[in-house]
Amino acid sequence: MKKKLYMLIVACGLQGGMMWAQQVETEIKVMNAQGKEEVIDLPEGMLTEVDSLLHLYNAKTYLKPDTDCNLPDVNPVYTKEEYMERLKRLPSIIEMPYNDIVQKFIDRYSGRLRRSVSFMLGAQNFYIPIFEQALETYGLPLELKYLPVIESAFNPQAVSRVGATGLWQFMLATGKNYGLEVNSLVDERKDPIKASYAAAHYLSDLYKIFGDWNLVIAAYNTGPENINKAIHRAKGKTDYWEIYPFLPKETRGYVPAFIAANYIMNYYCEHNICPMVTELPAKTDTVTVHRDVHFEQIAQVLHMSVDQLKELNPQYRRNIVNGSTKPSIIKLPSTKVNLFIDNEEAIYAYQTDSLLSRRSTVAVNQEYVEQQSKKSKKSSRSRSRGKSVTIRQGDTLSEIAARNHTTVAKLKKLNKISGTNIRAGKKIRVK
Repeated sequence: MKKKLYMLIVACGLQGGMMWAQQVETEIKVMNAQGKEEVIDLPEGMLTEVDSLLHLYNAKTYLKPDTDCNLPDVNPVYTKEEYMERLKRLPSIIEMPYNDIVQKFIDRYSGRLRRSVSFMLGAQNFYIPIFEQALETYGLPLELKYLPVIESAFNPQAVSRVGATGLWQFMLATGKNYGLEVNSLVDERKDPIKASYAAAHYLSDLYKIFGDWNLVIAAYNTGPENINKAIHRAKGKTDYWEIYPFLPKETRGYVPAFIAANYIMNYYCEHNICPMVTELPAKTDTVTVHRDVHFEQIAQVLHMSVDQLKELNPQYRRNIVNGSTKPSIIKLPSTKVNLFIDNEEAIYAYQTDSLLSRRSTVAVNQEYVEQQSKKSKKSSRSRSRGKSVTIRQGDTLSEIAARNHTTVAKLKKLNKISGTNIRAGKKIRVK
């Protein structure tokens, strides 16, 4: 059964607002080499709603539609040969061939995802320089900078349905393997710089295993174990398109989507897509803190927005920088760095009790403990005093012993009785 993700999207017309349900497909259908229809899962970044992207702080603050762009909102039709020629012209050392599956993904980006592409063309100004520097450091092809297009749609806060997180969609274990700290307060998978270097390191390691960039890209999505399984089932063939039928359903579309992402990020004009206009954020710098500090403390003293701090420091999960654990970095607009340094003590002191409420020591309720101890001692003393009963008319020692689950010998010993005579009305100890 074809999966659908149903979203409610609000649209405003001239006569007021109206609401309708839009179906967002999570998979596409393609024809395989045998002419049979097959289903391919769409990558996570192709499921992201552009409306959610436009609510990110950077998007709200620094991106806007290009009102000077007069391209018609029409997706032109081109021949197969024109697509093949454009792919051939891409400055890439990664093989980017054309086929019907690649075409399906190009059609998706140039058609239904046009607004998302417009957003990503604007947002790439925030992130592509970071990606390129990380890839260059590891000597990797720069066209890999478009992997986050299909992974997260350039959303640093992205979290997939299986828990992959950040621009590069690291799973928890893989992120930790590549040096990204993740705990209750910090998730460095959301840090654009640290995650980009971790991703470049991981891609470099994958290339050492497979020596083929299409296999590397597929392994980035599904893990090297699944690629090795597919190679084994394909009788040792190591061409991505040869092992394609043996790959998980979500990975079959991954390389075609990567090719389509490179295509659309270079040939958007040919499809009448206008990039959003980017006003680059103010330059940033960092400060190091050695004490815990809350974003609200910084924002109030430096007259900043908490949202801006969260955007600049997305790795801090609960708006708390845990500098007391280890020296921690905070990214700030350059104009605020000296202000932070000059007002550091005031920042730490601002509403500390309410914003950083973790107690370092606590007092135990000793009064209750002492009361319980006294009760216990009293009960113990009461038990140690034993138990006595009153001798009834006609009672014998054997009858009293039977009623109180003891023996005549014990009764005689407890009460220093030498014979068998007992008197009614007197007390006798039974314990």
